[in-house]
Amino acid sequence: MERSAQVSRKTNETDVWVKLDIDGSGKCEVDTGIGFFNHMLSLFARHGLFDVNIRATGDLCVDAHHTVEDVGITLGQTLKEALGSKSNIKRYGTSFVPMDETLAMVVVDLSGRPFLVFDAKFTADRIGEMDTELVEEFFRALAYNAGITLHIKVFYGSNNHHIAEAIFKAFGRALDEATNIDGRIEGVMSTKGIL
Repeated sequence: MERSAQVSRKTNETDVWVKLDIDGSGKCEVDTGIGFFNHMLSLFARHGLFDVNIRATGDLCVDAHHTVEDVGITLGQTLKEALGSKSNIKRYGTSFVPMDETLAMVVVDLSGRPFLVFDAKFTADRIGEMDTELVEEFFRALAYNAGITLHIKVFYGSNNHHIAEAIFKAFGRALDEATNIDGRIEGVMSTKGIL
C-alpha cells in the first residue's frame, strides 16, 4: 500500500506544491525562499523518515507569513491524503527531543479532530528571515488541514534556534510513530471504527 500524495495550492499570495511519502527514508528537497524555514522542514523530514518535496513561492516582499502558513496548509492536506483510511496505524505518537539546553515534547493524535496546543516561548522576534511567531502559525495550519490533534511543549530553552529545531525534530519523530503500521491493529485504532 503506497502512502504518498501530492497537493498544489495557488492563491494571489502564494504558489505551493508539496509531495509527501510517509514510508520514505528522510530525503528532502525544499525551497520556500525562507532559509531558516527550509532548514526546519528538512529536519522534520529527516527525523520523521519522510520523503518530502516542497516548492513554494510567495509574497516575501511583504513578509514570510503567507508562505509559511500556506506551506502548513498544503503539507497538512498532503498528509491527510497520504494517510488514506488510517487503517492499521498506531494513531498516537510522542517524542521528547533535547537540543543542547532545550527540551521539547510533541504529542500527535491522528484523530481526525483538528486541535493545536502550543506552549513554547521565543525571546527573539526573528530567526534568520523568519518571524518566530510563524512557528506556531505553521503548526496550526498543518494540524487543522491534516485533521490531527497536536500538542507542542517546550519545557525549557534559551537559544531560539535550538527551541525551533527541537520542536521540528520532535514533530517528525512523533508523526513517524503515529503513522507506523502495526499488524496487530485491525481497521483503525478506535472503538468508533472511524478516525
